[in-house]
Amino acid sequence: MQFGVFSVGDVTEDPTTGTTLSEGERIKSMVAIALKAEEVGLDVFAQGEHHNPPFVPSSPTTQLGFIAAQTSKIILSTSTTLITTNDPVKIAEDYAMLQHLADGRVDLMMGRGNTGPVYPWFGQDIRNGIALAIENYALLRRLWREDVVDWEGKFRTPLQGFTSTPRPLDDVPPFVWHGSIRSPEIAEQAAYYGDGFFHNNIFWPISHTKQMIELYRRRFEHYGHGAADQAIVGLGGQVFMRKNSQDAINEFRPYFDNAPVYGHGPSLEDFSRETPLTVGSPQQVIERTLSFREHFGDYQRQLFLMDHAGLPLKTVLEQLDILGEEVVPVLRKEFAALKPAHVPNAPTHASLKAAAERARDLETIEEPVQ
Repeated sequence: MQFGVFSVGDVTEDPTTGTTLSEGERIKSMVAIALKAEEVGLDVFAQGEHHNPPFVPSSPTTQLGFIAAQTSKIILSTSTTLITTNDPVKIAEDYAMLQHLADGRVDLMMGRGNTGPVYPWFGQDIRNGIALAIENYALLRRLWREDVVDWEGKFRTPLQGFTSTPRPLDDVPPFVWHGSIRSPEIAEQAAYYGDGFFHNNIFWPISHTKQMIELYRRRFEHYGHGAADQAIVGLGGQVFMRKNSQDAINEFRPYFDNAPVYGHGPSLEDFSRETPLTVGSPQQVIERTLSFREHFGDYQRQLFLMDHAGLPLKTVLEQLDILGEEVVPVLRKEFAALKPAHVPNAPTHASLKAAAERARDLETIEEPVQ
């Protein structure tokens, strides 16, 4: 089981002080969070991709490359790579380059994003969103797996004898998660390829998330990648903790009540009841996170959102200390004890490389003697 944090990189006023970080301060705070995540023993740091205010992470590979140079263990990922509006050739090259710089500590999550205007900004039509995701990802896979590609599709110019450089590290492409909140077509796409499916359920009720994950698991098995409970699933979550649960609620409430992301709609209590948001003690976070398994089955990656809504960096780093010292060690032990032996771990570069080597050895053994 992998545990980590993801950041959407929002620049939001701290409602308790009236302070708003500059873009540069927010970018550097994300770096500090990634370094702290490794320090406290987390497995993954992921960041989103946005091209509109109030968000700053428009170039994930630039920032993740900078973080890679200062870390040695943590997996660096995206919580969204916009497969619809980015050129798959550029994605292939950028993330293979990042693979090499990070010694394989890279994976990425494909997504369509949730900002409609980004499509025309990059010369695309939002009405083609699903078709773009399907076509662009099919090309991306070929670019990573074939040395020379001839290709023609609907949404970009043809390729003739094209080689994407650099080639993936050890000839092993980064592992891909497909992130979707509400599109069954994306769950289907993840299942078709045997890739991971990440449901970032931070604003959604259990019933909806369960439907999406069950669809992905059924189709994963249908396409012959393994049993349904062997499908690779990731979940989002939001937490805010203090030793005393009421202290956590009192401290987080002004951020919840004022942050645009929460829509100024349901109360903190109602929102916490209907979504994974957990504001309370470390033990409450442990119990709530363990309950996800009861609804969604065994899964491989849990990412928490912890640095949004104007929370100051000092507070976020304190939250990471609590997560790494008091919460994740317990969750690792409990999830490991519950997981059946046939359920796989989340793929890493090392495990994918070993699998590729085994496959090549098997091909060599099975080749007929001339």
